[in-house]
Amino acid sequence: MQMFISGAAAIDPTVIEDFNAMGFTMFQGYGMTENAPIIAVNKDRYYKPASVGLPMPGTEVKLIDQDENGIGEIICRGDSVMIGYYNNPEETAKVLVDGWLHTGDYGYFDRDGFLYISGRKKNVIVTKNGKNIFPEEVEFYLNKSEYISEVVVWGIDDEKSGDTIVQAEIFPDYPAIEEKFGRIGEDELRKLLKREIDEANEHMPLYKRVRRFELRQEEFEKTTTKKIKRYASKRV
Repeated sequence: MQMFISGAAAIDPTVIEDFNAMGFTMFQGYGMTENAPIIAVNKDRYYKPASVGLPMPGTEVKLIDQDENGIGEIICRGDSVMIGYYNNPEETAKVLVDGWLHTGDYGYFDRDGFLYISGRKKNVIVTKNGKNIFPEEVEFYLNKSEYISEVVVWGIDDEKSGDTIVQAEIFPDYPAIEEKFGRIGEDELRKLLKREIDEANEHMPLYKRVRRFELRQEEFEKTTTKKIKRYASKRV
């Protein structure tokens, strides 16, 4: 094996760093079928583990509707952009505007022109004071716990504060928990996961932190590509 390229979903940058430390070149890329399919990718000798790389030659990438942090929707154009969806002009019109492909993904550029993905536009949680919370970021920190197998987060309206807060639904890693602590009751399980959530929250600003959580006994429903069906999972 000479090279690994990660795509389709975000990867923990430390995984990339570890592979490269062992002598296996590994980096991320980003794309979608509608762009045949690569939009940006790192180079084997010029890469950043947390980034999806630089735009492909011949592909112009820019951000629209940026917030105060420079995060906006990623759009691109070039010869690799599709003509349109087959026999579906309505859906085509939603994503192709004046030759620009609207990806539905949010991201930002760093000072070197490297692109970073923040999350999906349709998933973003907008608080009452206009702050954007990307569920993927919150889930990334929660999934670092060895006791959390899967998690989905979303926003709910808090009756006391009147603001939008983050709630998580967690499928614990029951075998790992039993191996470490033996069989424990639900109260102890909740205390354990509360500690894990508190630790994850330390990596995020106050408005992104998980305030409530639920437990589930079964894995989340997934697509054929093993991605969680986010909206089928929410019980709100």
